[in-house]
Amino acid sequence: MYSHMMVGSNNIDRSKKFYDATFAAIGGKPGTVDAKGRIRYIHNGGVFLVSPPIDGKPATHANGGTIGFAMSGPDQAKAWHDAGAANGGTSIEDKPGERPGSGMYLAYLRDPDGNKLCGLHRIPA
Repeated sequence: MYSHMMVGSNNIDRSKKFYDATFAAIGGKPGTVDAKGRIRYIHNGGVFLVSPPIDGKPATHANGGTIGFAMSGPDQAKAWHDAGAANGGTSIEDKPGERPGSGMYLAYLRDPDGNKLCGLHRIPA
C-alpha cells in the first residue's frame, strides 16, 4: 500500500544525526542527502525521507500521527530507542517494553522536530 514515508525537518543536519543513529541501531545505512537537501533512507524494502518543507514554511509534526518501524525483536527495538534518545530524540509514552495483553513490544520516541515514532515488535503467540 505504501511507497514511502516522509517527515519534515527544520534542521536537516540535526535530523540526519538522529536518523542515522536510529537506522544504524537496526542494521541500516546512513542516509544520503540529495541536491534539494532531502535525506533518503532505504532499509528492508522501505523508503523513508526527511525534507525541508517544499512550501518554505516551518516543518511541524502531525498531531495524532505516528510512524511505526518494524523491529526484529525487543532487543532491536530497545537499541533503536536508546540510539534515538542519545542523538537528539525524546523518549515518550511508557518506557520501552511489552504492553500486557497486546502481544507487542513498543518503544516510542519523538524525533528532533517532534514527529512521533514507534519501534514495534509483534511477539509470537
